[in-house]
Amino acid sequence: MAKESFIKGTLIIAAATLVTRFLGLFQRVPLEHMLGAVGNAAFATSQNVYLLILAVATAGIPSTLSKMVSERYALNQVYEAERIYRAALLFGLISGGAATLLLVLLAPAYGVMSKQPEAVLAIRSLAPALLLFPMLAMMRGYTQGRNMMEASGVSQIVEQILRVVTAIGLAYFLMAGGQTQEIIAAGASFGGVLGSVGAFAVMIYYLRKLRRMDREAGVRARREGREHLKTSKIFATIFTMSIPIVLASLAVPVVNFIDSTITVPLLSPDVGEETAKYLYGILGQRAQSIAGIPPILAIALSTSLIPIISSAYAKRDMDHLKRQISLAMRISVLSGMPIVLALSVSAYSVNGLIFSTLDGAGIIAMLTLGTIFQITMMTSSSILIGLGKADIAMISVILGMIIKLAASFLFAPFFGIYGIILGTMISFLIITYLNLRVMKKIVPFAVIGKRWPGFLLASAVAGGVGYGIEWFGEWIAKLPAVPDKLAFFFTAGIASVVVMIAFLMGLIFFRVIRSSEMSSYPRMVQKALRPFMKLQRSSARG
Repeated sequence: MAKESFIKGTLIIAAATLVTRFLGLFQRVPLEHMLGAVGNAAFATSQNVYLLILAVATAGIPSTLSKMVSERYALNQVYEAERIYRAALLFGLISGGAATLLLVLLAPAYGVMSKQPEAVLAIRSLAPALLLFPMLAMMRGYTQGRNMMEASGVSQIVEQILRVVTAIGLAYFLMAGGQTQEIIAAGASFGGVLGSVGAFAVMIYYLRKLRRMDREAGVRARREGREHLKTSKIFATIFTMSIPIVLASLAVPVVNFIDSTITVPLLSPDVGEETAKYLYGILGQRAQSIAGIPPILAIALSTSLIPIISSAYAKRDMDHLKRQISLAMRISVLSGMPIVLALSVSAYSVNGLIFSTLDGAGIIAMLTLGTIFQITMMTSSSILIGLGKADIAMISVILGMIIKLAASFLFAPFFGIYGIILGTMISFLIITYLNLRVMKKIVPFAVIGKRWPGFLLASAVAGGVGYGIEWFGEWIAKLPAVPDKLAFFFTAGIASVVVMIAFLMGLIFFRVIRSSEMSSYPRMVQKALRPFMKLQRSSARG
């Protein structure tokens, strides 16, 4: 039953993540068409502030509270668990009020620092959402601790649906009314507030359902013979346990926040402020949304292995731990790379298909290519957290962010916005290296061992074939008789499919994936690979 419950919970959270990511991308496409250069930059900046705060609210605190609640319910210490939950809600209310006030007061200063005063209204329009987000995090942590995973999943999906619908609807209404880009961007940002209200309502529903189930099961919170936990002690415990996990999980939101802060000031001296805002609008609205696709599958697959890694480490079963860490990293790299390649080589067609202009394909391609390092960084950080080394992952992220800042300031004068993206790639690579170095000290493991040349050859072949198709499709798109969007659609689709097939065949041909190790992969991966492995066995006999 425990295993079934775990698998069910993992699938629910993974599905919710997939849905919310794709809805987030869906939102940015019509908004990018409706907003101009200034509006796109303002909205992207407000969203990066929103996502950073959202990550703080949903990264470490729910995990910490879930752990504290589940432990006490397992020991039948219901009263202590409920006191912890009530204290956590109070903590969330106080921190939410403080965060809202700070965001309203500091938004103008941030607008000046980032040279984007137009973003101030958009940032402030999100402030009311912060009243609810910390409490939402506490509610989600509590229901996760009570093994009611669907509450978190459903609330995330409802939140994103309401946010997307409100953002697009308000933006269209304001645009039709002839409002400025600044006000349209603020209206779109207000979708986050409606999203938080919807998520809050969903959590209230599930909490009432949980209380009803407790009454029917006869669960009672008795005070007799129980230690009285002080609210201040609960606050301190939540805060202390959450900090390393929160900071270790903030790499991507912090990088995006850094980009929204420094891009315009760094580029303005060379290209002018208006062009700098236009370039940042492409980076923040287009490139970041496309680059958010490759990590989805890889992180969903690897995350399901983290509890197994944690259990193996607790039992000191080092052989099993070695196999699981190797498998987690291998799945992340092998499943993430073909999607990274497909979106990178077809960036021109993808950009032309879903966005308003053809500008910025190079920005999209470079940022998307760098997400292979984001995938390895996120997976290795998750493994370290599973190993109880969240403090190490936190230190790696802090060092990575310092390197990101330094590299961006170093390369931007020479390479412009591509220098800023290069800083992101280097920071993710450094964090991955630092994480892997510590992981190998705990248990020696290999991702694909001595098969890296085969992996690189498979990547080069797949990328080359895909780029050839993309080049031919771009040539067809220039023909007067062929509608642009139709040409972009078929080119992007065909190039992506061919890249993925060529990459898989390359892995098999260069023996990066071998039939002898099929049993180590998850069943659904085995099922997908089995028909292709017959080719490898045939070539080996030949």
